[in-house]
Amino acid sequence: MADSITIAIDGMGGDQAPRMVIDGLRRFREPGVDVRFLVYGQAQELLPLVRRHKKLCDGIEVRDTPDVITNTAKPSVALRTGRNSSMRQAIDAVVRGEAHGIVSAGNTGALMAMAKVVFKTLPGVDRPAIASVFPTMRGKTVLLDLGANIECSAENLVQFAIMGEVFARQVLGLPRPTVGILNVGEEQLKGNDAVRKAAAVLQSSALALDFHGFVEGDDIAAGTVDVVVTDGFTGNVALKTAEGTAKLYAHLLRSALTGTLLGRIGAIFARPALQAMRHHVDPRLYNGAMFLGLNGVCVKSHGGADGLGFCNAVRVAVQLIADRVNEGIKQDFL
Repeated sequence: MADSITIAIDGMGGDQAPRMVIDGLRRFREPGVDVRFLVYGQAQELLPLVRRHKKLCDGIEVRDTPDVITNTAKPSVALRTGRNSSMRQAIDAVVRGEAHGIVSAGNTGALMAMAKVVFKTLPGVDRPAIASVFPTMRGKTVLLDLGANIECSAENLVQFAIMGEVFARQVLGLPRPTVGILNVGEEQLKGNDAVRKAAAVLQSSALALDFHGFVEGDDIAAGTVDVVVTDGFTGNVALKTAEGTAKLYAHLLRSALTGTLLGRIGAIFARPALQAMRHHVDPRLYNGAMFLGLNGVCVKSHGGADGLGFCNAVRVAVQLIADRVNEGIKQDFL
């Protein structure tokens, strides 16, 4: 790991920004590496928050930017009018070499559009993909794309498979990750043309990639493969469905444990196990999705994240930089 890493932060992105952003930076710790932050945003809001935490002052530089990209801004409008926004200035800091990567909880479409225009894509990559990690019965699984590309060709899916395999190998530490394409069935004749053609390419290619074949929706949580590849429409629906299901089960469990006297007594004895389960599935601990395929490290935090969630998104960015994921992708596309 590098001795010092600088992360550019969009200080105004997110539902609870900038308070949530500064709280996330306050929580951040990475033993063995010096991480510093360039925080872009409206200084009159950011500086009082930073000054409340003396330990932050030495590791943070606040840079004032007059504009903010709203959650409702169209990507095309953000590109034209957002040059002085906190999001764009943070991206530009990476291009200028002042930072190694950027983290933002702001407008996803605007962030993708800006990052793609400024960073450009890596050689051999047509479209970047949003990738993140899911908790599973076997550990963790990488899922991509999560919404960057609503429609994908077979070539796009093959590129996603290669990038996802590199991500799993270098970030999750898996020596030979298995890769599957999300489909409506495991049979070779199932699915649309894009998934069938992509599967055929991966099965017959000389790539050093362990292709499992097709997987179904329930295989994601089961951890059947280490990397699940799909288009952005399907991936985003799968992500939001998983988030909603987790909230439903948490609500039902809470209701069952607090609705009766016996339930409350049982909850006391079950507390250690419940806390362990909560820690394993806490979405804040899996917050932080990378735009794979860009010629620069760009991590998207969930817009509704709190300080702990944003802290984890920063941790993802630091790990991606330290593990040189982009260099690994470049090598696999040579």
